[in-house]
Amino acid sequence: MSTHGSVLQVGPLKPSLAQTLATDYAARTLPEAPADRAAFLARHGSEITAVVTSGRTGVDAALMAALPNLGAVVNFGVGYDTTDVDAAAQRGVAVSNTPDVLTDCVADTAVGLMIDTLRRFSAADRYVRAGRWPVDGNYPLTRQVSNTRVGIIGLGRIGTAIALRLSAFGCSIAYHNRNPVPDSPYRYAPSPVELARGVDVLVVAAAGGGGTQGLVGAEVLYALGSTGYLINIARGSVVDQDALVSALADGRLAGAGLDVFADEPRVPEELFASDNVVLLPHVASGTVQTRAAMEALTLRNLDAFLATGELVTPVPLPAPAST
Repeated sequence: MSTHGSVLQVGPLKPSLAQTLATDYAARTLPEAPADRAAFLARHGSEITAVVTSGRTGVDAALMAALPNLGAVVNFGVGYDTTDVDAAAQRGVAVSNTPDVLTDCVADTAVGLMIDTLRRFSAADRYVRAGRWPVDGNYPLTRQVSNTRVGIIGLGRIGTAIALRLSAFGCSIAYHNRNPVPDSPYRYAPSPVELARGVDVLVVAAAGGGGTQGLVGAEVLYALGSTGYLINIARGSVVDQDALVSALADGRLAGAGLDVFADEPRVPEELFASDNVVLLPHVASGTVQTRAAMEALTLRNLDAFLATGELVTPVPLPAPAST
């Protein structure tokens, strides 16, 4: 099937992926400026059958409405919460993501963030660079990582990979999902609050989207307590960011390791001076190997859809609302 004029890039993508889309698929790019975007959609909207986007941009209901022949949203990334899946289901638009290929690197990041946050390695590095070691003496003692009690919110592919890694550290693992995972060796907690109450470290690995918005709120952070730590490699939306900043400022939480934020790339400035907080610019899957695998799977999904109308790794969509 001819791909000319049928593929649209929405939002920034990995440069090599964007180049491939332009060169091999004659993909157009949706303009950023509102007036240019409106003119583009009026002229070309009906030609588009597939959109390639990322979890940071997505496709909302208004854009879907302007693309009447859209059949698929092909997402570069495992998270797709920025795409309106209800609108997609209603319009019969399929959505894909890139699962599995980034599981290991995201799990590695979660463990690295946990170690850095509890042991304060980044802060200790700054201590050395500032010339403080000879002046102020040895760095203060920190919190052991091995043999801690860890709670994981979201025991999917990534959550399970995190649990496997931390089990090797002698950590005891508990988790919360909407439903217990059959045959899981880990303790199930029926609510995030109950999970937080019984652990030293709470790792957020749940999918983003409306169903998990603010799932980790003030009550969960209070249950985690002044000796507890929060690690988030999921989506900023899963944590009530204002409640988190407040808990850290008031000493109601021992520390946090964050790779994601509510309004990226903006990060609360109140956290910048806190040595008990590690801040990463959403790099959990950011290795050469993983991003190449994500790109390859994105193109496999696009190729499959253009050839057969099917996706390689479709995501489950909600049942369309009855009219």
